[in-house]
Amino acid sequence: MTNKKIAILADSGSDVPQDFCEAHDVFTLPLKVIYPDREYTDKVDITSEDVIARMPQEIPKTSLPDGASIVACFDEIKAAGYEQVIAVTISSGLSGTFNMVRMMAKDYDGLEIFVLDTKNIGIASGLQAIRAVELVDSGLEFSAICQTLENEVFKNKVFFNVATLEYLQKGGRIGLVIAIFGTALKLNPIISCNEEGVYYTVAKSRGRKKSLAKSLELVKDFAGSSKKYRLAVAHAGAKEEAQAMMERLTTLLPNAVERYFGEISPALVVHTGPGLLGVGIQVLD
Repeated sequence: MTNKKIAILADSGSDVPQDFCEAHDVFTLPLKVIYPDREYTDKVDITSEDVIARMPQEIPKTSLPDGASIVACFDEIKAAGYEQVIAVTISSGLSGTFNMVRMMAKDYDGLEIFVLDTKNIGIASGLQAIRAVELVDSGLEFSAICQTLENEVFKNKVFFNVATLEYLQKGGRIGLVIAIFGTALKLNPIISCNEEGVYYTVAKSRGRKKSLAKSLELVKDFAGSSKKYRLAVAHAGAKEEAQAMMERLTTLLPNAVERYFGEISPALVVHTGPGLLGVGIQVLD
């Protein structure tokens, strides 16, 4: 990084690809996955496959990082010689992480910390961390980077399909998605986050195939006349479908400056269940 004194921190629910984190020194603040027998650290000692393997018999709970973990993360950043931090979190409408990080940041000495509420989940939150790295590398001042990120929150979007609404319902994360859709009529809702950062149904199609095709249409509409954007596909136990989706996306939207592909974090799988397939887009012009 050219601007060594600004660190980027993202929570694990933002799904910033691991190789990107390593290449750009992005710090990760892990969420927690809690089973009756023990507590796991998201992406550290538990994988998405682990969670899926124990479903549907066992659905764990998740929790946000506690104050001590957040402070430990800040300590690590400070020890590495950074002076300022841009902390990127999943939507405050879906998790208490944003408020918790902001609260701990307020009383922390020795670092200037800005916390971004992405109003998004998964890779649509992660794309904003990737954008933060890009802005830091461009040499912009800290305050200008923070302002730019705030201004661009709604230029990021995720559209995702779930195999069943059961897990969103059980986890209390159903938001404005009406559960009847999925069960009564084999309707597959396409879900996203609204301006408050809460789940809502963008569209609904009959059956998964049509639903995935509709997702592609929605991504194309969101891109509009944009000539510059990033794309991402994320999944939970749906690798082949996700790869096919990426191929179709590449044909449909050939101007992507970057494309990312990966699995969603174990903590997110808890709430979506296996079979999740999401497409993220970040408009850059």
